[in-house]
Amino acid sequence: MKGLRVVWALAAKDIRIATVSPILYVVSGVFLLLVGLFFWQIVSFATIQSMQMLRFQGAMPQLNLTAMVFQPMFRNMHVILLLVIPLLTMRLLSEERKHKTIELVMTSPVTIAQLVAGKFLAVLVLYLCLIGFTLYMPVLLSVWGSVDWPTVLSGYLGFVLVGAVYLALGLLASSLTENQVSAGVLTFGMNLGLWIVGWAAMTADGSGVQPVLEHLSLTQHFDAFLKGLISAASIVYVVSLAAFGLFLTHRVLDSNRWRS
Repeated sequence: MKGLRVVWALAAKDIRIATVSPILYVVSGVFLLLVGLFFWQIVSFATIQSMQMLRFQGAMPQLNLTAMVFQPMFRNMHVILLLVIPLLTMRLLSEERKHKTIELVMTSPVTIAQLVAGKFLAVLVLYLCLIGFTLYMPVLLSVWGSVDWPTVLSGYLGFVLVGAVYLALGLLASSLTENQVSAGVLTFGMNLGLWIVGWAAMTADGSGVQPVLEHLSLTQHFDAFLKGLISAASIVYVVSLAAFGLFLTHRVLDSNRWRS
């Protein structure tokens, strides 16, 4: 219990620092603005389609809002996350390395595992709040039509898990350099690399490596969540990938401690 209190104290400290920084509000504002624009465009397109179907059929069609609105909306949000995540994670450890405050933390009773867990928990809480602000979309559409809530919530679960992977890799990148910009670029590169695995799986059609690439592809697992397909294999793989990123962060910090 004491270890958990230490982790939460470290996380609460980082959350307080982030909430007084204008960067968080700028990043959140840009993210929500882009999401809102995409949402308005996709809903407008769905409305035009429904009006055209009404004109030809003479009756209001049964619209699948999940397929017409939320699946493309969530895929667009996924792309935006590639740009947002590096901005959320680039300062987590690089700033402390730059100001030499990380040495003070590492020589205190706080363990490296607690430091990594606290940093990750802090940015995960901020990320969950950011994603939570987009819940207005299904709520608004539920007034207009029937929303398949289990599938929508499955998509949000996919966002939480995939975001955890991106955040863990961002924390790893932040532990490798003192420069925040370098950490952000490295985070973007690693997260984009996970997308490239998905592209390779699509182009490897018919080859023996395609099933392996599909299993390793984060985008393939995310698409399964968007369709409401929650499998234990997908959850275990994504959680393991995030845990591996945190493990590597721990090893980097541990090696730096012995070198210093």
